[in-house]
Amino acid sequence: MLIRKQAEILSSEITDEAVYLKRRELLKMAGLTAAATMVSSGTLFAGSEDGPQGKRLTDVVRSPLSTSQRPNSWTDITTYNNYYEFGTGKEDPSRYSAQFKPHPWRVAVSGECGKPGNYNYEDLVSPHRLEERIYRLRCVEAWSMVIPWVGIPLADIINAFEPNSNAKFVQFKTLLDPAQMPGQRRRTLAWPYVEGLTMAEAMHPLTLIAVGLYGRELPNQNGAPMRLVVPWKYGFKSIKSIVEIRFTSRQPLNSWQKSIPSEYGFYANVNPEVDHPRWSQARERPIGGGLFAGKQPTLMFNGYADQVASLYTGLDLRKNF
Repeated sequence: MLIRKQAEILSSEITDEAVYLKRRELLKMAGLTAAATMVSSGTLFAGSEDGPQGKRLTDVVRSPLSTSQRPNSWTDITTYNNYYEFGTGKEDPSRYSAQFKPHPWRVAVSGECGKPGNYNYEDLVSPHRLEERIYRLRCVEAWSMVIPWVGIPLADIINAFEPNSNAKFVQFKTLLDPAQMPGQRRRTLAWPYVEGLTMAEAMHPLTLIAVGLYGRELPNQNGAPMRLVVPWKYGFKSIKSIVEIRFTSRQPLNSWQKSIPSEYGFYANVNPEVDHPRWSQARERPIGGGLFAGKQPTLMFNGYADQVASLYTGLDLRKNF
């Protein structure tokens, strides 16, 4: 997200999106030129290559739910992030998350379910098959990426908790730890970060709990050790570093909805026909397309309309944004 309450953001901190993207591409080109120089002089070291890093995940199965689009590079995906717990700049998460410790990790499960409790990360992940799914990510600031996630269908994890008939929604919370997450030392949002889905959305086959990226363990800046991925919604719905899952009978209030209700709703479905109050959502800019790459039309439900449109039959998507 690029927005904070007016009283909490300085005008000097705001950069126009187009200017910011152009500046970043210029810096990237400068970096590539410098890298080429180092190659010619024999000084480029292997660790600087743009490739997956971290512990490799085993027994990962390719999913037929993947898009056929080419994924973004490891560098694109791991250095251009929205993760306000580490700062509001796109490079802040990769810059300030190195000391974050995603293990050991526990998740508290509560609410309308038959098996509440505190679960270790390993207990949640190990019983399930890991799948690689290449999904499009579309953010509310009108930029997009294609990302090869590794994860588990959220429905498989939810079923193990035995939600009852009163469970109409699922609420998630991010870790609250300002010592590890410097962005939480500022009142950008009311911490901890909170998100939610309807049970139908949570149980949909496309909804994923991601634990990896490019076949490796999920990097800190991308939400380690586990995050939500809902590919037909704007990126802020895909909450990171989850420590709480609660089943409720009432619709939870998510963090951005609470902060700026006129601009952010509960559903947050990608919809080119409903603009953000301050910019159009009709077009998007693919990250990694090069300095002169233009915008392209935004697809309804981020291109997943055939799979998910039926979830919202009879719902006014302009009112329930």
